[in-house]
Amino acid sequence: MTLRLLPILLAPLALQAQNGPDMQKILDRLDQLEKQNQELLAEIHELRNELQPEAATAAPSPPGTAPLAERMAVQESRTAEMAQSKVEASQRMPVTLTGMLLFNAFKNGEYSGGFQYPLGAAPNSGTVTTGATLRQTILGLKFNGPDLPGGGKVSGFFNMDFWGGTSSASNNLFRIRTALVDLTWGNTTFSVGQDKPIVSPREPVSLAQVGLSPLTDAGNLWLWQPQARIEQSIHFGGDSGMVAQAGLYQTSESYPINGATAYANSLERARPAYQGRFEFFKGSENRRFEVAPGFSLSDSHVAGTTASSRLFTIDWLARPVSKVEITGAFFHGDNAAGLGALRQGFTVLPDGTVLPVHVNGAWGQIAVFAAPRLSFHFYGGEEADHSQGFTAGNISRNLTYAGNVIYKLAPNVLAAFEVAQARTNYVAQGTRLNNHYDLALGYLF
Repeated sequence: MTLRLLPILLAPLALQAQNGPDMQKILDRLDQLEKQNQELLAEIHELRNELQPEAATAAPSPPGTAPLAERMAVQESRTAEMAQSKVEASQRMPVTLTGMLLFNAFKNGEYSGGFQYPLGAAPNSGTVTTGATLRQTILGLKFNGPDLPGGGKVSGFFNMDFWGGTSSASNNLFRIRTALVDLTWGNTTFSVGQDKPIVSPREPVSLAQVGLSPLTDAGNLWLWQPQARIEQSIHFGGDSGMVAQAGLYQTSESYPINGATAYANSLERARPAYQGRFEFFKGSENRRFEVAPGFSLSDSHVAGTTASSRLFTIDWLARPVSKVEITGAFFHGDNAAGLGALRQGFTVLPDGTVLPVHVNGAWGQIAVFAAPRLSFHFYGGEEADHSQGFTAGNISRNLTYAGNVIYKLAPNVLAAFEVAQARTNYVAQGTRLNNHYDLALGYLF
């Protein structure tokens, strides 16, 4: 309104001060200013009309996006949750709590020997046993860092359970299962800790037998022992390559001496084993093939002499399609007891001669992933021992086979049912059978 009145107010003053041609110029100038003011006002009205609809449509948040205040509240909640659940380390390294709360309800036949999960059938019959336990629950820590000179990285893990002590609910003790510290530079890793033998990294899938590896004493060299190893990855190009491992593994020689208990005190309880494994692989995640030959060399010291342990091993994985996986292992040689085989590595003859026990062992598993939450596992294994010094009560053959179904009730909640049978042949006593049934519920964290 003020801009419109400006020419009228200024007109009398202009008439008094000027006349003639100068007056006409002033009037023309005022007309031009009035026209520009009208155009400017029109543009302002147009902009105002355009901005009002945009403001109305911009008020709601875009689809899928929460309002800023709501997003801030969610972020604050997540931060508080992380602060409650994180595990802090004194050296400021990232540490993650892992593990599985595992409940097992089980039933055994009359040849269980009183064990929760018998490794073989006992020589003498007893009563049918049932029970439940949480002893196979696993607690673990994973860590990463710090950086090492030369671009290296430190990582590792530590796992323990309650399998120590006895089966009494009041005497379940913590026990170290596995633990490793890895120092990695590119394709090279140096590791120290406690784990399965270098030559036997694989094992069947089971929620029934967790306190000891599945198929212990039936083809699976499982014994978790201190070791140091070095690993080198080599790629041949594309999706194929090799992983070479070599190191020292500490055997456990704590077992009865066949034929001569008088020599028990002469047995050296631990010995170094020189082991190597060379895995060749080809394929991707959905279709992959692996095969790994290996060797283990050590000696048992007893009765003032040596019982050699010489083993050839091979393990494999075949995944022809994403829903089917075949795994297994085989070992052949002498004196495998120190790696977790049947605890009869050698015999001592009446004349004092020490004879290593000749051994063959193998296991295999077929896993079928029928659905994202449902899988089936069928596995079996056998160990056969031979020695001229065997007497009544020694095991010449131990066979175990089993099948289980595992269903994911939730991404971190597993339910499983397993049926297994052990067939154990005793020298001069024949074969014994024992059935095992197990219902498990596991919560992963």
